[in-house]
Amino acid sequence: MLEELFQHQAELNKRIGFDADKLHDNFDPRVAGEWLNNYIMAAANELEELRDCMYWKHWCKEARDGRRFEIHDLQNARVEVIDILFFWISMAQCLGLNANDVMDLYRQKLKVNQDRQTNNYSMAAKKEDDNKSITLSRENP
Repeated sequence: MLEELFQHQAELNKRIGFDADKLHDNFDPRVAGEWLNNYIMAAANELEELRDCMYWKHWCKEARDGRRFEIHDLQNARVEVIDILFFWISMAQCLGLNANDVMDLYRQKLKVNQDRQTNNYSMAAKKEDDNKSITLSRENP
């Protein structure tokens, strides 16, 4: 199913001038960076819109009444999450990733995160060395 989402997103993005397939086949870091920045800004806005589905302002009446983290617009919150997914897929495509790459990297990162939890992960002792082993299988010799 993830492959289908990536295909649909690539087709939609072509309509606005971003060709994920072309970038995947001939990676250009400048083009990728331009579109990645566009999608980061769009995704950040969608996160704000998602937060607006809650009474997040600590000074508002609802928050003072103990409802600060209550979702007051579930329908719109669900739509905003899907909007974030659109931009998330687009950002992955900007980095030359396809659905299989995402699954490959996800499984590797999941193992790192599981190991961190098993080993009592601490922010004070945080290192990113364990992330350095996460690479695309298709790029390994």
